[in-house]
Amino acid sequence: MAAQLRVYRQKIKSAKTTKKITRAMELISASRIQKAQQRVAASNPYTTAVTKAVSAVATYSDVDHPLTRKVENPKRAAIVVFTSDRGLAGAFSSAVLKEVEQLTRRLQDEGQEVVYYLVGRKAVAYFKFRQRESINQWTGGTDVPSLETAREVAEEITEIFNRDLDAGGVDMIYLVGNQFVSMMVQEPTTTRLLPLEIVEEETASEDIFPLYEFEPEVDKVLDTLLPVYIENRIYNKMLQSAAAEHAARQKAMKSATDNADKLILNYTRLANQARQAEITQQISEIVGGADALSTVSED
Repeated sequence: MAAQLRVYRQKIKSAKTTKKITRAMELISASRIQKAQQRVAASNPYTTAVTKAVSAVATYSDVDHPLTRKVENPKRAAIVVFTSDRGLAGAFSSAVLKEVEQLTRRLQDEGQEVVYYLVGRKAVAYFKFRQRESINQWTGGTDVPSLETAREVAEEITEIFNRDLDAGGVDMIYLVGNQFVSMMVQEPTTTRLLPLEIVEEETASEDIFPLYEFEPEVDKVLDTLLPVYIENRIYNKMLQSAAAEHAARQKAMKSATDNADKLILNYTRLANQARQAEITQQISEIVGGADALSTVSED
């Protein structure tokens, strides 16, 4: 009984230590998510403005630009994967990797070859474990994305998109990462970055469409706007992924803390039962010894 009681007490001690760690990580994520949400909110207006500007140029002009040209029979596609550098965030990274696998199968069924760009150590480890190649990798700082990293990714994927297929170029580029929906919901999403998808906003019938005059020429406007658009979309995706990561980690650590509380309660009950059983046994032994002594005295 004494040995069993020591085991339960050791488990209670371990559960309490685990609870302190998970509780601290929960509080850290809760403090960081506010800053992450502020960065996303600050980035969204600029992203919207750049997207509208590019859409306006592409919609109200007849220019044939490589970044807006529709590809009839794409042969090769690139996928930029956004995961986290660290774990303990529930299904945050695994949900993105599952989305990547589904997109890969769809593209391969369409007859396209797929190449990968990886952002985050979890994606790098996933591809390394499965012995799958990637063109380039970026790790470190996924919880606090930097504009320099977004610029590097944008420059590389723009270069490979402008390259001929015979030289290793691609026809399509997709971004796959988590979207911050709420503190409880983080949703993996797939976005086609290139060629540019023009989304025309619905307008009322009485609205008058504006007439655009481009200065300088439309080609030069697109050459200037599109690199900014691509860089900003990638940076916004990284910010969304960071906010979703903190929310997922906070949720996972809260669940772990709650589970630790349950373990502590269960082991405490078992320890109390073991202690009561030990006390009962000791009392029984004392009573039995006293009875034996009484019997001897009477004899």
